[in-house]
Amino acid sequence: MSTEEKSLNFIEQIIEHDRENGLADDKLRFRFPPEPNGYLHIGHASAIALNFGLGLSYNAPVNLRFDDTNPAKEEQEYVDAIKRDVQWLGYQWAEERYASDYFQQLYDWAVIFIKKGKAYVDSQTSEAMAEQKGTPTTEGTDSPFRNRSVEENLDLFERMKNGEFEEGAHILRAKIDMKSTNMLMRDPIMYRILHKHHHRTADKWCIYPMYDWAHGESDYLEQISHSFCTLEFLPHRELYDWFLDQIYDETKVRPKQREFARRNLSHTVVSKRKLLKLVEDKHVAGWDDPRMSTISGLRRRGYTPTALRNFAEVIGIAKRDNLIDVSRLEACIREDLNKTAPRVMAVLDPVKLVITNYPEGHEEWLDAENNQEDESAGFRKVPFSREIYIEREDFMENAPPKFFRLSIDREVRLKNAYIIKGTDVVKDAHGNITEIHATYDVDSLSGSGTEASQRKVSGTLHWVSIAHAIPAEVRLYDRLFTDEAPDSHKERDFLEFVNPDSLKIVTGYLEPSLKDAKNEDKFQFQRLGYFTVDKDATVEKPVFNKTVGLKDAWEEKGKKEENAINNSLKEINKYFKVATDEERQAVEDMIAENIKSISNFSLLQNAIRKNVNNNKSSLLFTNFILKYSDKIKFSDVDAEVLEKLYAMSLRSESAFVRNEVIRNLKNDDLSFGKFQTELDKMP
Repeated sequence: MSTEEKSLNFIEQIIEHDRENGLADDKLRFRFPPEPNGYLHIGHASAIALNFGLGLSYNAPVNLRFDDTNPAKEEQEYVDAIKRDVQWLGYQWAEERYASDYFQQLYDWAVIFIKKGKAYVDSQTSEAMAEQKGTPTTEGTDSPFRNRSVEENLDLFERMKNGEFEEGAHILRAKIDMKSTNMLMRDPIMYRILHKHHHRTADKWCIYPMYDWAHGESDYLEQISHSFCTLEFLPHRELYDWFLDQIYDETKVRPKQREFARRNLSHTVVSKRKLLKLVEDKHVAGWDDPRMSTISGLRRRGYTPTALRNFAEVIGIAKRDNLIDVSRLEACIREDLNKTAPRVMAVLDPVKLVITNYPEGHEEWLDAENNQEDESAGFRKVPFSREIYIEREDFMENAPPKFFRLSIDREVRLKNAYIIKGTDVVKDAHGNITEIHATYDVDSLSGSGTEASQRKVSGTLHWVSIAHAIPAEVRLYDRLFTDEAPDSHKERDFLEFVNPDSLKIVTGYLEPSLKDAKNEDKFQFQRLGYFTVDKDATVEKPVFNKTVGLKDAWEEKGKKEENAINNSLKEINKYFKVATDEERQAVEDMIAENIKSISNFSLLQNAIRKNVNNNKSSLLFTNFILKYSDKIKFSDVDAEVLEKLYAMSLRSESAFVRNEVIRNLKNDDLSFGKFQTELDKMP
């Protein structure tokens, strides 16, 4: 690998150091070791890109090894899905391996451990073992079975393998050090009894190896040179090495475990357990629901392998866990689709527009550019007629000066077509606009080169001819969670943050060129965003998924909510300065509306934490948050922060602050009693 082309990340530096110290290039081998107990998610995509990317950089083989040591949770369905995802991302493994390939070898080594006095069968209950294991600050105590004879251990272990005992009756533990400062080294479990059918070995085995035992030894058997794991496995490294010490042959490559940080994605979850919960509780339609963080879900939504690989490269490799804003992932798919997705026209919230001076029954087929970013993409024909659909939001009867769309007596251009001017509207009995009337400038056809066609107008609208439009189901997907870190709040169930508006289904009308679109075909609906044909689509009923908008709507929403906080803090000073109760109430009402508009739970939590100080404006604002927000409860605030808020507010120089905190305390049953004495002393 050339070290001059780019700076090396710390993983590459480790490999380069090993090469410089004698590790031959033909001994380099990597692996991606998923457990087949669920579908792969965006975090796995980064790990896949890391390991297979290293394979490409160093021209080294990469194994796909399934860590199938827990038949209670693993299924062939997941194996197939994982293989499909890896290949879809553009990678091919050197060898397909399974931990179950090594069950016999692992068992044979475990027998050797017993014979050497390095493992024993423990017959305690799990509760007893947890108690005798100690704590990080207290030493563990030896199991009463730790000194069983070799003969008894061998007999029991074989009978465990043969299925003579119930689950939980015995386990095999490594005999290491019950006083170790690393809890994982306190005689860890190597085998447990499981009477479960295995998707590959069927019912041959009644005992199954634990991850820590199987993983490093599997790396060794495959001669993996570098075993890269996420940071939670850092404490496991000592055990990984201890197990290798017992079986290592110096003539072979010794695997090296090293750790990198998880790349968590905002507004989603990546825990397989939590993803499964979303599926089981029907918050989503399945593992490949386009709102899911799974690779299959992202693929169905319209993400491309290129976008996911670019995302992995953009966020890089880190040594500390961090939260990556999902907008960075969305930027990667926008960048990719901007280059490749054909531009088409679709209307998702239609209102009928009649061009009154266009000949009835007449139609034209106009030239439309497929992709201005790709000169080779060429042109297509789109039909134009007297009656068309435009987006409802693109018309306003009485428009303000800075409204750059269609209005009465204002001109706009229809994309690829003519300049039109609004003339009047038709309304129903409720006053809703059902039809817009306009006239067109016959000499203004786009691209015709006439003077009229080059006239500047305030805006350009997309449209579809009603007579030629294809009705389609359009699924408008948004972020699955309203909070940026839904599973980081210990006091809240992550499901409480599920976005009720994460899916809206509308009937859209599409230009006829889309009638032959196939599953996973991708398009830019001009001025609306990028959309992908869903697998549910049929010739009779097209279905499109919104992949991503042209702009980051959440960034704008986030800025509005941050501004609501900042503006409230500025306005609250007026509360103490105005002369009348009516003026004071008006200030409070404005601040209350700002607070109610904020849906970001984390933003509210941070605002409370930052504003618990001796400033009366800050204290009043914080009390108002607890008074008016329905997104945050008393129990959501850290107990120490809440107690500090109450104490400072009760002692505030401002009677307004004191009045508000008393109101909040009366609604906070858990805290009221703590301040009863102080409340009783107040006038």
